[in-house]
Amino acid sequence: MTVDLHDYIATVQDYPEPGILFRDVNPLIGDGVAYKQAIDQIADFARPLKPDIIAGPEARGFIVGSPLAYALGTGFVPARKYGKLPREAVSATYELEYGTNTLEMHVDAIKPGQRVLIVDDLLATGGTIAATMDLVRQLGGIVVGTAFIIELEDLVGREKIMANEEVPFLALLEY
Repeated sequence: MTVDLHDYIATVQDYPEPGILFRDVNPLIGDGVAYKQAIDQIADFARPLKPDIIAGPEARGFIVGSPLAYALGTGFVPARKYGKLPREAVSATYELEYGTNTLEMHVDAIKPGQRVLIVDDLLATGGTIAATMDLVRQLGGIVVGTAFIIELEDLVGREKIMANEEVPFLALLEY
């Protein structure tokens, strides 16, 4: 059975501030059929790219990346918020609307030459994904693609992550 994934995205008006339409994936990941379909569709995109490992930023990248890694028979590497990793790590800082944030990966998380697919639930401005791509490259990994459940097209995140290098891209839903 195929479902329309749009039916599983809640739109919350004026959140987190007036004028914002927040796209909430929680109904999708809370429904077994919709969640499985989304992961299966991303897996179908990923297989020809032959990733050795999946990477995803904290926290919702874990929700997409872990079941995807399982479906593909690969490992999963988390890009954690600053200060959350117990061993030596590399870091990448990116701009937020009001300040900056930093992501980290353990120095041994990705081996040089490994093919890495980066995933997240939603692509907005692209800062988090650009930082994750930077981490992968610092460790010698090769970004073979990016995949998302949702892309917020008006925020031009795709342009930011493709600024230095075109990589295969998938967004299951575009708003």
